[in-house]
Amino acid sequence: MGALSTFLNLTKEAKESLGLKHTLTEIVQQPQTWLRTYERIVSLSEPLDSFLSSAGLKSGHTTPAVLLVGAGTSDYIGKSVCSLLQTEWRCDVQAVPSTDLLTNMAEHVIPGREYLWISFSRSGDSSEGVAVLDAALRDYPTIKHLIVTCNEKGQMARAFADRDNVFSIVLDDVVNDRGLAMTSSFSNMVIVAQALAHFRGLMSYGCVVESLAGSAAATLSNAANICERAVQAGFSKACFLGTGPLKGAAIESGLKVLELTSGRVGSLAESFLGLRHGPMSAIDNDTLVVAFFSADARRRQYEMDLIQEIGDKGLTSKFLAVEPNTGENRLISPENTVFLGLQNGVSDFYLTPVAVIAGQFLGLFASLKEGLRPDDPSPHGAIGRVVGHVKIH
Repeated sequence: MGALSTFLNLTKEAKESLGLKHTLTEIVQQPQTWLRTYERIVSLSEPLDSFLSSAGLKSGHTTPAVLLVGAGTSDYIGKSVCSLLQTEWRCDVQAVPSTDLLTNMAEHVIPGREYLWISFSRSGDSSEGVAVLDAALRDYPTIKHLIVTCNEKGQMARAFADRDNVFSIVLDDVVNDRGLAMTSSFSNMVIVAQALAHFRGLMSYGCVVESLAGSAAATLSNAANICERAVQAGFSKACFLGTGPLKGAAIESGLKVLELTSGRVGSLAESFLGLRHGPMSAIDNDTLVVAFFSADARRRQYEMDLIQEIGDKGLTSKFLAVEPNTGENRLISPENTVFLGLQNGVSDFYLTPVAVIAGQFLGLFASLKEGLRPDDPSPHGAIGRVVGHVKIH
């Protein structure tokens, strides 16, 4: 019996005892929820088209500057989809943390320029996110706002609903993760953003999301086994690597390990090429290097060179690969590789929701190994599910 089956087959009482009531289910449910999230966007296609067109995303119109806004994991959504949106919408797109906008908003708004801000929030109740929207609507009333949240009862879903320049997308309550760490809420909001990139032709994106869901469902068990073995083999820190959009997956995976182990297992995240410029100094023989490999042949050459260099220097022998297709990796053994087996040449733009599952499983199993409760792994309350106590000045 594999690691995933072992934990899924525990009694309800046993899961609650281990602190697995929510987080495990929320990781495993992701493939099926992506399809429902896509259908929700399809059902909103007409009003979405109208709103985005009014924001300037229409032929022959001066395109707006787009800011992708969120804090922590919600910021990493923006980092994962920024390139896709910029490519499809052909306008300037930046991921700007709401924590930066709260203190430096004027530095991010050029007078006279049109803007569309897309805010991501699981709870819709984080202090910074709500305060940023309040301030932007008060001080910059011409900015258009699209809100993506998983909580229909949150302030973001309710407080701004009657504004003409605000459009809200509220996802199914099942992806409003109850565990401390965002898992299915993260990946589902990434799916929303990917669908938004194709709002003029959602049917074409449907093929992509079906491929992502099929791959994730087929590889969940094997991914869990590989990640559980890596955790049992032991490491004191994890280094996640990704190129382009997959750097967002790397950053989010690093946070999952850090959050779910309450900082007992350290983590860092970088691009493959960026690692050489200082961060490689942190890699030692107790570091697990997790490589999110690109589907692009040229990018892979750079990535393989970096992994080869780490091996040649003898920095660590602990590797875990996430491969988008099924071809073997000449540097990392098959038993340490999650093969996603994606069909139809799915590009790096879309890989994050599937790739990040490896980071989620590593965080989950590392949390259990540390004797923590994944649903609430912060024994001294250093962090909580919602950051709602920030004093707004």
